[in-house]
Amino acid sequence: MSSKAQKRIPARTKSNPNSVSVQSTRIALDDQQSVSGLLHKPAQPIACYVLAHGAGAGMQHPFMNSVADGLADRHVATLRYQFPYMEAGTKRPDRPAVAQGAVQAAVEGAAGLMPGIPLFAGGKSFGGRMTSQAQAATPLPGIRGLIFLGFPLHPQGKPASTRADHLSHVAIPMLFLQGGRDKLASPPLLTQVTHGLGKRATLIVIEHADHSFHVPARSGTTDMQAMTVLLDALAAWVGRLAQ
Repeated sequence: MSSKAQKRIPARTKSNPNSVSVQSTRIALDDQQSVSGLLHKPAQPIACYVLAHGAGAGMQHPFMNSVADGLADRHVATLRYQFPYMEAGTKRPDRPAVAQGAVQAAVEGAAGLMPGIPLFAGGKSFGGRMTSQAQAATPLPGIRGLIFLGFPLHPQGKPASTRADHLSHVAIPMLFLQGGRDKLASPPLLTQVTHGLGKRATLIVIEHADHSFHVPARSGTTDMQAMTVLLDALAAWVGRLAQ
């Protein structure tokens, strides 16, 4: 195992009635620095999703908790982790090279924590984009597919697709789970991007949802229902590729 592999700390583990263990760990970035990690592991996992947080909130954000809990109920483990800036308590996201290094280290950590289990990687918004950039630069070892929870295609009000240019260098399957009202990803532009990627890309739109997968009350759909659609689609896609 390389010097960037995870360093375990004494685990704080708890079990719930659904036989899901929750374990704290440390992800070593180098010989001097590490970040927090959190492993949700169901009793019989079919896969593990290395899940990176968004730019404005860390791995313990309620959305991240809901994803981890929901996937565990669907037999998919998750390894969440902090980017260095979030671990340090600062608001300015890391430079891409630093963030991509954290992604690489987290994937290595997941391989050590979940030996023999199929691995997937990605995350919410910024975390998903940094994961895809890491994969495009140097393929992440053992990763079977990338999963984006709201890919941030462009800044709000500035439609463009240049943030997706690197995806042409990603050779593994990609799942885009996107809100139909996401202001950081124009639906026509994202459709154009995913079509251009061919069979590697699968786009699933959660109707009425915004970038945070919140749906307005007038839509007749609840946030919980939108989350169920997201989790069911993610688990089904992973299940097909994990076989």
